[in-house]
Amino acid sequence: MLKASGAMAAATLTSRVLGMVREMVYYHFMGIGWVNDAFQYAFTIPNLFRRLLGEGALTAAFIPIFKEKEKRHGEAEMWRAANAVISGLIIAASVVIAVVMIGISVALAAHHFSESRELTLRLLRVMFPYMLLVCIAAAMMGMLNARGHFFIPAMGATMLNVVMIASVYFLAPHMGTTLAEQVFALAIGVLAAGVAQAAFQVPTLWRDGFRYRWVSPWNNETVQRVVRQMIPGTLGVAAFQINVALVQGVGLFVGAGIVSSFNGAVRLMELPQGMFGISLATYLLPTLSGLASDKNYPEFRATLRHGLASLIFLNLIASILLVVLAEPIVRLLFEHGDKFTAVSTQRVSFALMCLAPGLAAFSTVNILARAFYALGDTKTPMKISIVCLAINFTAACILMVPLREGGPGIANTFTSLINVSLLVFALRKKLKTLEMAALRDTLRPLVLNAILAGIIAWCGWNYWERTFGHATLALKLGAVFVPAGIAGGIYWLTALACHIPAAKEMTAFVLAKFIKR
Repeated sequence: MLKASGAMAAATLTSRVLGMVREMVYYHFMGIGWVNDAFQYAFTIPNLFRRLLGEGALTAAFIPIFKEKEKRHGEAEMWRAANAVISGLIIAASVVIAVVMIGISVALAAHHFSESRELTLRLLRVMFPYMLLVCIAAAMMGMLNARGHFFIPAMGATMLNVVMIASVYFLAPHMGTTLAEQVFALAIGVLAAGVAQAAFQVPTLWRDGFRYRWVSPWNNETVQRVVRQMIPGTLGVAAFQINVALVQGVGLFVGAGIVSSFNGAVRLMELPQGMFGISLATYLLPTLSGLASDKNYPEFRATLRHGLASLIFLNLIASILLVVLAEPIVRLLFEHGDKFTAVSTQRVSFALMCLAPGLAAFSTVNILARAFYALGDTKTPMKISIVCLAINFTAACILMVPLREGGPGIANTFTSLINVSLLVFALRKKLKTLEMAALRDTLRPLVLNAILAGIIAWCGWNYWERTFGHATLALKLGAVFVPAGIAGGIYWLTALACHIPAAKEMTAFVLAKFIKR
């Protein structure tokens, strides 16, 4: 598990770091304001499909069926099933894209919108075809994951970020003189990035024996099963992403800068979430699916327990450091030039402090939902997510007016804890027992260690600020990495002293790699 998810985490780290560089470039280019709000929300809609499909419902529904075809019917039928699913995706996505683009064009022609709303709709019309590209890339990702390839699919997102960054520097200067004109270069970059992400995965699939052939999806048994699993799974896996999209829609009407401020906090939290949560969840889905297919439930529980233990161990310290060091982290990454100011830093860091406490819970939802999918149950996570979505939307709308960008963060954190509790309760009923006693025993010392690490990080940052300040890049780097490094080291050592299994296993794994080299 550590080897497979570790390789993917390395690729995901590369991708997420580049994603963070992309956000730095975007904020330097646009700052926080109505143009950034319009772009971010327009990008949220097609990007939501990437979250749902690439990291969510499509792969969650497709991988168990793909593995089953391989085990029971052989590779020829497996590839034929994959071609049928891709053919169905092309038809369905093309129809949705056509309907949405025609609807946006009619709306723009028939009604006079405010400047920001019109820009949002025009950007969405350019970017929405990204949905088709991401559907194809998601299907390829699912096939590669099921075949045991985790590194290459994760690196596909790296290509996406490289192209999107390039669009700012090489295309935007030629798109006009105002920011509202130049921002369309970023929309075109999104489409080019979708092509690059899908194309990056083709060579590995080709070497594995995949050849695309049109297979009619009509009345195809595999396509029907994927659709039945995928529709409820959309809510089950991607509650957090749907929450973000809904809340950002409300934020557009509440005030300027809320969407772009909250988006910055989401991007910062997605770095550890993607590295640890998504990487482990991606590894666990085909693994748990194979164990469920063999009805090996003791090993199923053990694998799930190990995955959750590793996830909580890593995400607790990441969550604490994001909360305590939110201001110096945001200042280091985004506060450059004259468009992202000290006031912008305060707004984004406040949103991050409200959102980051739920990091471990957000990632745990991903893993628990995939446990249900591996067991062939997509309805239970869906029902739970519908309840949580309603709670989140209500709480975010109430809190957003007094707390602005902090309101959605608090609502998401609160809702994610409810989501985890309900999923654990439902999974225990389904499996009769989860055998999580060993995991529960480690939670108390881990939480205490994380709190201690947070206090140390906070004291270290305040000492650095009083003594050195943050006038230069080197001092900004020190304000983040010195207290974070000390706090993280103490967290790891105290976890080893408390005999936390995840800490011992990861330390042994890293040392074995180092000694081997």
